[in-house]
Amino acid sequence: MATPTPTPTSPASIPSSVGRGGFLLARARVAPGAGGRWAVRAQPAAAELVERSVNTIRFLAVDAVEKAKSGHPGLPMGCAPLGHVLFDEFLRFNPANHAWFDRDRFVLSAGHGCMLHYALLHLAGYQGVTIDDLKAFRQWGSRTPGHPENFETDGVEVTTGPLGQGFANAVGLALAEKHLAARFNKPDLTVVDHYTYVILGDGCQMEGVANEAASLAGHWGLGKLIAFYDDNHISIDGSTAIAFTEDVLARYEALGWHTIWVENGNTGYDDIRAAIKEAKEVKDKPTLIKVTTTIGYGSPNKASTHSVHGSALGSKEVEATRKNLSWAHEPFHVPDEVKRHWAHHLDEGASLEAEWNAKFAEYEKKYHQEAVELNSIISGKLPAGWEDALPKYTPESPADATRNLSQQCLNALAKVIPGFLGGSADLASSNMTLLKMFGDFQKDTPEERNIRFGVREHAMGAICNGIAVHSPGLIPYCSTFFVFTDYMRAPIRLSALSESGVIFVMTHDSIGLGEDGPTHQPVEQLFSLRAMPGILMLRPADGTETSAAYRIAVINRKRPSILALSRQKLPQLEGTSVEGVAKGGYVISDNSSGNKPDLIFISTGSELEIAEKAADQLRKERKSVRVVSLVCWELFEEQSEEYKESVLPSDVTSRISIEAGVTLGWEKYIGQKGKAIGIDRFGSSAPAGRIYKELGLTVENLIATAKSL
Repeated sequence: MATPTPTPTSPASIPSSVGRGGFLLARARVAPGAGGRWAVRAQPAAAELVERSVNTIRFLAVDAVEKAKSGHPGLPMGCAPLGHVLFDEFLRFNPANHAWFDRDRFVLSAGHGCMLHYALLHLAGYQGVTIDDLKAFRQWGSRTPGHPENFETDGVEVTTGPLGQGFANAVGLALAEKHLAARFNKPDLTVVDHYTYVILGDGCQMEGVANEAASLAGHWGLGKLIAFYDDNHISIDGSTAIAFTEDVLARYEALGWHTIWVENGNTGYDDIRAAIKEAKEVKDKPTLIKVTTTIGYGSPNKASTHSVHGSALGSKEVEATRKNLSWAHEPFHVPDEVKRHWAHHLDEGASLEAEWNAKFAEYEKKYHQEAVELNSIISGKLPAGWEDALPKYTPESPADATRNLSQQCLNALAKVIPGFLGGSADLASSNMTLLKMFGDFQKDTPEERNIRFGVREHAMGAICNGIAVHSPGLIPYCSTFFVFTDYMRAPIRLSALSESGVIFVMTHDSIGLGEDGPTHQPVEQLFSLRAMPGILMLRPADGTETSAAYRIAVINRKRPSILALSRQKLPQLEGTSVEGVAKGGYVISDNSSGNKPDLIFISTGSELEIAEKAADQLRKERKSVRVVSLVCWELFEEQSEEYKESVLPSDVTSRISIEAGVTLGWEKYIGQKGKAIGIDRFGSSAPAGRIYKELGLTVENLIATAKSL
């Protein structure tokens, strides 16, 4: 059955001036509201132009997917009306500067429909998304990959793809806006004032991470978060009726959201406009707008079917769709009148940013100290001397768990870095992550910096990714037990992909947590995270290494860091150093000469103490022993071959690693003749000391292994 050609209702407000080609192209300057905010917005264009614009969006998506013979045309075809109204009439941005601070943020959580986003960015004038880029959709080296990637495409805020993650990122973006607005806006000057918009689909709604994030957004009252639920009733396997029949709006109402239903998302342009306006009037709650659409709208034979969800229409169906929607143009055609209309965003965007710059200049004069802090957050430039705030330790400092030493570092950094904030998944008193000089970020106290995520690891990581990409100088951390990085694998992986420098503070890093047993004792997590590209996996052994690990984590703004921290107390070791940690691996003790020790012990974290004690005993037996801390494999691999040879000389084949985790991966450093002491099984429920003894992570076993080489 053919889908009828859309006939949009007339715009509620007809512009007063006529542009070239006979189309209405007026703009209106809205009077400033509180804080002196000006907004230059395009008025709804004539109905005929709106329809041509919407069909341009549809066919740019159809043609790109068809050329690539790969992609998802259904969502862009169904969501084109929503995309047009949002981008052309409401979204505040500057195509010439995609990183302008006070822009509205847009996230396509249903990232498979990314040709909708690319088409909109192209029409809006983003130079990074040309027609040639659209023609290169999904091809090697293109700026239009198969799912949105923020490091590839100007105008894309976050990397999305795994369903629900982008929605949770949007919650983080909205949290950042609310936090910064509460800290820096003044009664006479509003310098933080933007919305976060997100489109999510049925698949996102089914994923648990979305519900966790929605629960927090409602609790926090993120009134400037507006989510559009593309309600098209189709997923990859077919109708959503086979697995998803809940009342989504009722669920969101229970989670503390304002909800609206646009029943005709295909041609109800005025209804979409009215819904967005209503959502913007709701200040104390986020809003979910359910927009019922037809997936693959306009396709005579594939609309409303799962076959249009994830594959090209095919040449015959493309031609049938062109005929059905009266689109008599060659592929990738943008009508001149559509180009002329969308060109207004270039002038408008420049004007918006210029007005904000003028306002911020006034803010700098009136509120100098606040401006310095906000500038640090906007630019990502760290305050001078921030590293000096990190605590320093000596071998005489008392033994302590690295989770406790971590808390000292967190509190020291929060005092000197304006954009430092974070929290844990209901474990602040166990992870030791509370910032003692600040209160809790809550609905009515958004200026505070302790974020209470509750037992929501999935959403916690994704929300922190959103915070990190909001502004270069926002440095979020989040925390749980190290074993529960398994719950967070998707956001950790996307943190690496998004180049978002989240600091993941993971405590209870080994069997050393003791009696809670194997469900809580990580053994494979260290290696599995070392296997993930684009992250730094750090396991410090004492206070000096913990402080140094935080220095590394703060410096690395485009890759995340994971700190694995102990529950049990560890001594402050002789020979550990900040400079050594910066290189990932280094010698902490050695009684050899000529870079030719008899034996090399290599270790990390809590087992470095064991290696050092064993080395001391063997040295008494006239053995030359080197102890190496390999605190971060990734950083070590980035060093020169000469440096790596100076630490692990290739001529020395007698090497032993000791680490409370699986031995897989250690062969790279111990070689074929070396031995790896670790845990290639799950742990046990018992006091930590007994588990270490039973599993052979002892000085005695290390010495015996050394003598067997």
